[in-house]
Amino acid sequence: MKISVPLENGLLPDKYGKHATEKLDDKPIVSFPISIEDGPAHTKTFALLLIDWDAIPVGGFAWIHWTAANIPGDTKEIPEDNSRKLIVPMIQGANSTAGGLVGNTNPASAWRYNGPQPPDATHDYHLHVYALDSSLDLKDGFWLNEMQKQMNGHVLEEAVVSLPSRN
Repeated sequence: MKISVPLENGLLPDKYGKHATEKLDDKPIVSFPISIEDGPAHTKTFALLLIDWDAIPVGGFAWIHWTAANIPGDTKEIPEDNSRKLIVPMIQGANSTAGGLVGNTNPASAWRYNGPQPPDATHDYHLHVYALDSSLDLKDGFWLNEMQKQMNGHVLEEAVVSLPSRN
């Protein structure tokens, strides 16, 4: 399986991150498009995770930017801004703004794409897409650990791509 996201000069385009003009609660909200190629033949659904491991030295933990599950297994393209428009159906989980440290209670920004906003330097954001042999029993606002527990034993294949985003 191969996944790809369009980059500009090797970086995630500004409209999806810190320098975006479209924001909610001062957070970038337009999700980037994702292409999925050569998914396993028996894929029932896909799940995704966008995480910033470079946040650990800054804040002490990795920052979860987007989780989604139950994306139809025949999906080849998740279009731009799908986090809000749901052209391709998906169940979306809580990002790190929903956690106790930030306390974001607005589902429109806490349970959807939360674009990169590196505070100190260019960060590498890792997009994981999982091909699964089942649907997951999740509801909007789920936590990453819930998705991971339900994926256990159901991952047919995983693809990861690094998406650098500028400060």
